[in-house]
Amino acid sequence: MDLSAINPVLLIASLMVAATPILLAALGELVVEKAGVLNLGVEGMMITGAICGFAIAVETGSPVIGFLAAAIGGALLSMLFGILTQYLMSNQVATGLALTLFGLGISSLLGQDYVGVRPPLTGGLFPDALADLPVVGPIIFGHDWMVYVSLGLVAGIWAFLKYSRAGLILRAVGESHDAAHALGYNVIAVRLAAIAFGGACAGLGGAYLSLIRVPQWTEGMTAGAGWIALAIVVFAGWRPWRVLIGAYLFGGVTVLQLNLQAAGVAVSAEYLSMSPYLITILVLVLISAGRGRAALGAPASLGRSFHASH
Repeated sequence: MDLSAINPVLLIASLMVAATPILLAALGELVVEKAGVLNLGVEGMMITGAICGFAIAVETGSPVIGFLAAAIGGALLSMLFGILTQYLMSNQVATGLALTLFGLGISSLLGQDYVGVRPPLTGGLFPDALADLPVVGPIIFGHDWMVYVSLGLVAGIWAFLKYSRAGLILRAVGESHDAAHALGYNVIAVRLAAIAFGGACAGLGGAYLSLIRVPQWTEGMTAGAGWIALAIVVFAGWRPWRVLIGAYLFGGVTVLQLNLQAAGVAVSAEYLSMSPYLITILVLVLISAGRGRAALGAPASLGRSFHASH
């Protein structure tokens, strides 16, 4: 065992990359849940975004177009969930689980011709001279542009929810859809917009996996990242900046277990590989053992169907 082989600077830079797909998906789910909707189909939207983004990027040679296609693919799939839950009043939990299964299936079908194909390279945002600076270079300047987009989304969503009128309306719908309806707001339209945004973010997270982090198409490559994103939203108490911290913590665990394996730590590789998921379960159990969702800051109408006739 040689722990000196683990470079802390590269470890931090790697955890930022590992956390980005989870962060993107969790931010989208945060907005959805702030509107009072519980969408458990994050995994399905991520894997759909992964194949949509990968396929379009390969066919066009442009990662930017690939990411746009991934966002559209995730949003379109989320609209299936939105129609079923907001208009047909289907159960949100069951529909979200079905969405995950549907996404895994359709992505497997669409991805058959892309196994073993290499996607176009996504370049960094800053010049190599900055990325080569000691310590700060790899951590601050050495990333692809999607890492900075994800950080910008954290600040943007925080400002949107806290300071904008539209953000206030969205939060009002999530806290009491009946009161928001009585004030004249279109609850279903607000929730559908939030659901579409959440699907687009999940699609971006999936595309980040297939275009940058891996980068290749592999069936089922999200490997539970969507479920971790769902756990992070709860872990963060439905606050954007805490979502960032939670995503980076989980990304750090993922990268650390790989580094520990490389350093020859005398622990079974299987135990290290499942550690992020064990910590996800532990966080959810600890949070659930509290004084209820209200004490955690959950929206009061989370998971409740809205009937306009009420």
